[in-house]
Amino acid sequence: MSLWIIQIAVVMLSLLISRSHQKKDPVLYCSACRAIVDELSYSISQVDPKKTINVGSFRLNADGTLQDKKVPLARSETYLSELLEEVCSSMSDYALHVDPDTQEKRYKRFAPRDNGGTESFPDIQNFKFDGMDSSSALKFACETILEDLDEDIISLFSQNTQHVADELCSGVSDYCKDAKHTNEEL
Repeated sequence: MSLWIIQIAVVMLSLLISRSHQKKDPVLYCSACRAIVDELSYSISQVDPKKTINVGSFRLNADGTLQDKKVPLARSETYLSELLEEVCSSMSDYALHVDPDTQEKRYKRFAPRDNGGTESFPDIQNFKFDGMDSSSALKFACETILEDLDEDIISLFSQNTQHVADELCSGVSDYCKDAKHTNEEL
């Protein structure tokens, strides 16, 4: 009986390992990485730049003073961590877009943002809506990227790095190592 349990455990473990080593869809993961950067950049841009937060140690120095400093709220690790918790929920606003000229596929935002502006709807003719499967695949890719790169994402945004999408998606990770995905906006 115990031999049978061990055999089942070995089979289950080998299935789990084989699934984890499957090649990741480069279009899906590159698009998810760039969507994370796009969503975080938008959320940061909506914060009042005058708002600050105290960071640093809350221990008293020998002279009785506190050593802390103020940083912009939008670039604080606390605020960025809060944004990371919610960013993957916005992946349902993205769908697979096929460029009519080049036939290049990538996920793009199709839903306008709730900013009250007169942002126009994109031409949805070139979007492929595959239902919940497509949306859940992009959300899963987003969650996987956050698991792997959450510290790097916070570091890049807190330092106000230029070209965060290129740095994160091509430099730090290899999700967008293909040249046709670099230097593109979502």
